[in-house]
Amino acid sequence: MSQGENGAAGNDHVGDLEQASLDTVFRDLNCSPDGLNSSEAQQRLLKYGPNELEEKELSNLQKFLRYFWGPIPWMIEAAALLSALIGHWPDFGIIMGLLVYNAVSGFWQVRKASNALAALKAGMAPHARALRDGTFTSIDAADVVPGDVIRIRLGEVVPADVRFIEGDYISIDQAALTGESLPVNKKVGDSGYSGSIAKQGEMKAVVIGTGNNTFFGRTAKLVATAGSGATHSQRAVSQIGDFLIILSVVLAFILVAAEVHQDLQQGSWVWTEFINLLRLVLVLLIASIPVAMPTVMTVTNALGALALSRKKAIVSRLEAIEELAGVDVLCSDKTGTLTKNQLTLGKPILFAADDEQQLILAAALASQRDGGDPIDGAVVAGLQQADVLEQYQQSKFIPFDPVSKRTESAVTDAQGRALRCSKGAPQVILELCGLDSEKTATAQHAVADLAARGMRALGVAESADDGATWKFLGILSMLDPPRDDSKQTIARAKQHGLHVKMVTGDDVAIGAEIARQLDMGTHLIAAANVFTPQMDMSHLPDDINTCVERADGFGRVFPEHKYGIVKALQDRGHVVAMTGDGVNDAPALKQADCGVAVSGATDAARAAAALILTEPGLSTIVDAIDESRRIFERIINYVMYRVAMTLDIMFVVVLATIYFGFSPLTPVMIVLLALLDDVPIMTIAYDNTLLPNDPVRWHMRRLLMLSSFMGLLSLVQSFGLLMVGMAWLKHSAWQDWIDLNPDQIQTAVFLQLVAGGHLLLIVMRARGLFFLRPWPSPPLFMAVVGTQLLAVLMCGFGWFVEPLPWTIIGLIWLYMIVWMFLLDAAKLVVYSRISDTEVNRPAWYRSFLRRRHSGHALAAPVGENA
Repeated sequence: MSQGENGAAGNDHVGDLEQASLDTVFRDLNCSPDGLNSSEAQQRLLKYGPNELEEKELSNLQKFLRYFWGPIPWMIEAAALLSALIGHWPDFGIIMGLLVYNAVSGFWQVRKASNALAALKAGMAPHARALRDGTFTSIDAADVVPGDVIRIRLGEVVPADVRFIEGDYISIDQAALTGESLPVNKKVGDSGYSGSIAKQGEMKAVVIGTGNNTFFGRTAKLVATAGSGATHSQRAVSQIGDFLIILSVVLAFILVAAEVHQDLQQGSWVWTEFINLLRLVLVLLIASIPVAMPTVMTVTNALGALALSRKKAIVSRLEAIEELAGVDVLCSDKTGTLTKNQLTLGKPILFAADDEQQLILAAALASQRDGGDPIDGAVVAGLQQADVLEQYQQSKFIPFDPVSKRTESAVTDAQGRALRCSKGAPQVILELCGLDSEKTATAQHAVADLAARGMRALGVAESADDGATWKFLGILSMLDPPRDDSKQTIARAKQHGLHVKMVTGDDVAIGAEIARQLDMGTHLIAAANVFTPQMDMSHLPDDINTCVERADGFGRVFPEHKYGIVKALQDRGHVVAMTGDGVNDAPALKQADCGVAVSGATDAARAAAALILTEPGLSTIVDAIDESRRIFERIINYVMYRVAMTLDIMFVVVLATIYFGFSPLTPVMIVLLALLDDVPIMTIAYDNTLLPNDPVRWHMRRLLMLSSFMGLLSLVQSFGLLMVGMAWLKHSAWQDWIDLNPDQIQTAVFLQLVAGGHLLLIVMRARGLFFLRPWPSPPLFMAVVGTQLLAVLMCGFGWFVEPLPWTIIGLIWLYMIVWMFLLDAAKLVVYSRISDTEVNRPAWYRSFLRRRHSGHALAAPVGENA
C-alpha cells in the first residue's frame, strides 16, 4: 500500500472514533494524554497528510477549452474548417473571431466567480497549540495530526475534529456547521468539530480527524461533488444546437443530392464540382449557425446581473438568472435567514415573583452583562430599565457548565443586603428550590408546553440567606424571533408561485413554531427520520423523494441532509433555490439550481452560491426573482426570433439552389446578417417585458414548434421576394423600368432578411398586437432603427454588396411592412389555438391569456394560478 493510501485508510478509521470511549480512542490512535513527540508527529503527518482540504479542479486551460465543445461550437468550427478548405479567409477570420469571443466571454464570467473549496479552506484555523515533547507549542493548523493533544481556549477556532479529554467545560459555537442557533456546551468525552469557535471555557482535546476526514472536510467533499450537472439554460442551448445540426445535415444532404443529380443529368463528372459543392455546404452551414446566440445570451444575462446588483443581489454564476426565473421551491435556512439570530424573551411565567420585571431582574443578576453569552444578553435586554443593574454589586459569578446546568451569582444591593440569584435548566432550579409536588408539577407542565411550542425555558431562583434556602421566582421563555420582514417576504414568495420549505439545524418544535408564525405550514419532520447514514444522497428512493416533497420543512438537519433535500426535490422535477449563510449550507447551495447566500453569509456559503444578497432578510430575493423573470422573457424573445430567422435563411438557401440553381446569399452576406441582426439585438437586455406571476422555464418542444411556424411564414415572405426577383430578371418590361442583375437580387434578399429579422423580433416580443404596450425600450428601438439605416445605406451605396436602386429599396420596405402585420395576425391565431386546459403553459402564453381575458397584462386568466 502506498503512503497516500495508508493516510487515507488511517483517517477513515479515525472517523469512527466520535462515539468510542476515550480509552478506545487512545488505544486505536496509539497515543496518550501526554501528546506526541516531534518524531511521531512527523511520521503521522506523512501518513495522514496535511490538515488541509484537498482540491481537485480543472486547469484554467481545460476550463477555457470546454467552451469549444458542444453542438453550437461544433457547427461554428465546421464552418470555419470549410472556409479554410476552400480559401474563404475573410469568412474564416470572422467565424473564428465569433467563436473565440464566445469562449473568452463565457470563461471570463465563470472566472469571476469565487471558488467554494478555496473559501472553505480559508475557514480552517491557521494555528493550534499542540502538546509536543511535553510542552504546548504553537504550530500551523496544517501540521495537526490524529493523536495530537491540543488546548482550546476562548475565541479560538477548533483546528480539527477532536474528543475533549480534560477540563471543566467549554462552550462551542458550531452554528455555521450545524445550524444550531446557540453555542453547545461540551464536557469530557464529547466531540468537537473542525471550524467551530470556542465561546467560553478551556479544555484539552485529542485530535481524531484531520483534513477531508473532518465534519468540515465532509462538507467540502459535498460542495466539490454538488451541482456538477448542466443547467437548464445549458441544456436548452444544447437542444437548440442539436435541432439545428440535425436540420442542417438533412438539408445539406438534400442540397448535395440535388447538385449531384443535376451534374449527372448534364453529363459532367461530379468530382469536378467538388469545390462548388463545398461552397454551397459552407453557405448552408453558416446559415444554420446562430453564431451570436451564446454571446447574446451571455451579454443579456450580464446586463441583467448588473440590474440585479442595483437590487442588492450579486450574481456569481450567470446561468443562475435563468434558473432563478424558474424556481418553484425555495429552501430556506432558519437561523439568521428567517429569524434574527438573536434570542428574545417571551412572556414570563410567574411563581414567587411579584411581577415580570422582578423575575427578569433576578435572571439578569445571575448573568454576565458583557460576557458575550446570547442567553445572558437576551435576559438583560428584557429589562425595561437596564441601569437598574447599577444598583447591585456582583461579588461572585459561577458560569454555566454542563454538570450543574445553571449559573449563580452573589450580589449586594444598594442597601447592603446580600442576595444570591441563579438561572438554568428548569428541572435543576426546581430541585434547588425543593418545591412541593403540586407546584413542581405545575412548573413541569409549563416547561412542557413551552417545549411543544418550540421555546426554550429557563428557571430562575433567588436566595436571601446565602443559599441555605431558595425561592422559585418563575420561568422565562426564549425564542429566536422571525425577522420583521420575513412574514411579508414569505407571503410575496407564495404570490410568485414559490413553495417555501424551512431547513434548520434546530429542533423540529422550534422550527415548527417559527413556521407557524410565518404561515409556512407546520408539517416539519426530523431529517434523521427521512435520511439514514447509509443512503446515497445522489440516488434517493422514490418514497423518500415524495416524503421530502410533501414536507413543509425539516429540523435537526446536517449538511448531507440539506444536500439530499435539494437533490430529492430536483428528482421530483422541481427547480430549487436554497438560501443559507453558514458552512453547513454550502453543499446544498451549490447543488441547488440557484443557491442564494444571504447577507452576512460565510465565505464558504458565498462561494458556493450563485446569487449573493447584500441586504439582510429574504425580501431582496423576491425582487431578484421578478428581475430574473423579466430577463428570462427577454432571452426567450431572442431565442424564438433567432431560431425562426435561422430556419428562414437555411431554407431560402436550399430552395433557391434547388429550384433556381442560384445561391441567394454569399458567405460574407450571411456573416454580415449575423452581425447586423444579432449585435444590435444585445440591447434586448434593456427591453420592456411583462412580469410573469409564475415560475418560467424552458419548454423546448413548444418553443421550437412556434419558432418553426414563424420561421415557415418568414420563409414564405423571403422566398416570395426571391421569386419576384427571379421573375424580374426574365420580364423585359420590368427590366426596361429598372435593370437588375443576379448580384442585385442577392442584395435584395440580403436587405429583406436584415429588415425582416428585426421586424420579426418586434412582432414576437409582444404577447398581443405588436404596437400595444409594453413597447420596445429606447435602446432596443434605437438599435433596430440604426441597424436598418445602416443596411439601407449599405445596399444603396454598395458597401460589401452590389448596390440596389433606391426605388427597389423602398418597394422592399413596403413589402416588409405589409408582411409585419400578416405575421402579427398569424401569431395571435397560433396563441389563441393553444388549449386553455394544457398544463405547464409557458410564460409568454400565460401573459397572452391574461391580456385576452381581462385586457391587463397582469390579470390571471380563468383556470390559472396568479
